[in-house]
Amino acid sequence: MTAESPAQTVQRLFALLAEGKPADAAALFADSVSFSIPHPPGIPWVPEVDSADGMRVFFELLGAHVQPKEFDLRHVIAEGADVVFIGRMVSEVRKTGRDIDTAFVLHTTVQDGRITRYHLYEDTHAVARAYFND
Repeated sequence: MTAESPAQTVQRLFALLAEGKPADAAALFADSVSFSIPHPPGIPWVPEVDSADGMRVFFELLGAHVQPKEFDLRHVIAEGADVVFIGRMVSEVRKTGRDIDTAFVLHTTVQDGRITRYHLYEDTHAVARAYFND
């Protein structure tokens, strides 16, 4: 049996999230996680995260506040344990009904079959515009 590649592990994460399985998705993470999503102050779905359980909380908060609409993965760049995903996503903020339409880059690291890094970069202005009423 061939071991799963880091890219396959993270793509499995995407599938579990699309199926609405935050606990199963969080189980793909290591006990210690480097997590970063730069975001405007006051966005309720980005907590402090440093563990697999923290990732579960993040995924649950994300699902409570945001409804995914489109997810277009355009490039996957893998080198060793690091995998970078480049794409575009559209999500609706449940509170306002407004869409977040943003390009994104997700830098992940997978070690010993578990995700240890989850750094997401997106258009924070688009996030703020969709969430806040101004």
